[in-house]
Amino acid sequence: MESLDILKIVAAVLALAIAIIGHEIMHGWVAYIYGDTTAKNAGRLTINPISHVDLVGTIIVPASMYFLPMLFGAESGFLFGWAKPVPINTATVIRSGGYNAAMQVDLAGIVYNFTMAAFASIVIVAMTQPVTTDSLMYIFAYLFVFQLLVINVVLGVFNLLPVPQFDGAHFLMHLALKYKINAVAEFFYKNERYGIIIVLIILMTPLKDYVLFLPVQTILGLLLS
Repeated sequence: MESLDILKIVAAVLALAIAIIGHEIMHGWVAYIYGDTTAKNAGRLTINPISHVDLVGTIIVPASMYFLPMLFGAESGFLFGWAKPVPINTATVIRSGGYNAAMQVDLAGIVYNFTMAAFASIVIVAMTQPVTTDSLMYIFAYLFVFQLLVINVVLGVFNLLPVPQFDGAHFLMHLALKYKINAVAEFFYKNERYGIIIVLIILMTPLKDYVLFLPVQTILGLLLS
């Protein structure tokens, strides 16, 4: 494995860790603002990656999506994954700030991801694309910022999807409860156990081209324009 390949992997893993750990911490932090200490008491408001590792979402899925294409002679795929969800007592949040507070908790991670992506886009535009004569440190920095941009956009878009267990579905559920549209909230609640199946179907079929890649490419184009 060449040094450039190693730099790409390290940059991607580090960027993914920052994206998914920050995403989860933001959920817990906004909940904490509204009086819910569940995440804090569980030791999850920390940047220690060990506290956030999920076997499937943090290790198996990202590794598979990155390395499996290489086995078939294609370029390595993009990195996608998730951390262990931060525990939140939604009832406490709602008692403190109503359904609006619950929706803020739902969207906190997505806002974090798009904020990080916007920051990374500013940095990457200011940098010049590296060439072989540049130092390994500069090449790594460029690769890292680029991965930080792409991965945060991917996570932000994916979590906006109304897939049970994901932030978009939680937001719609609390929005429905706010306006007493109980049937919608009940639908998402009853189908939470199917969320991971829906995610895998999206990632393993052409659906990903329309619900994931197209919006990701559009947002990246806007950020880099």
